[in-house]
Amino acid sequence: MATNLNIDVNLLEEAYILCGLKTKRETVNLALQEFIQRHKQKELLKFINKVDFDENYDYKKERSRK
Repeated sequence: MATNLNIDVNLLEEAYILCGLKTKRETVNLALQEFIQRHKQKELLKFINKVDFDENYDYKKERSRK
């Protein structure tokens, strides 16, 4: 899908150099992937200290092959 974007040339150039990728398209795609990943990680932070753990759960027993 072709899209025309007005991207800050200086930001794009700096990202392009830092990433060491071959094309600006790859640089923009990587930036979008990292943006999405970061926001998904933020969503997970909501669950910190909200999960109850079973003190009696024996993870080693569950890990062993039967």
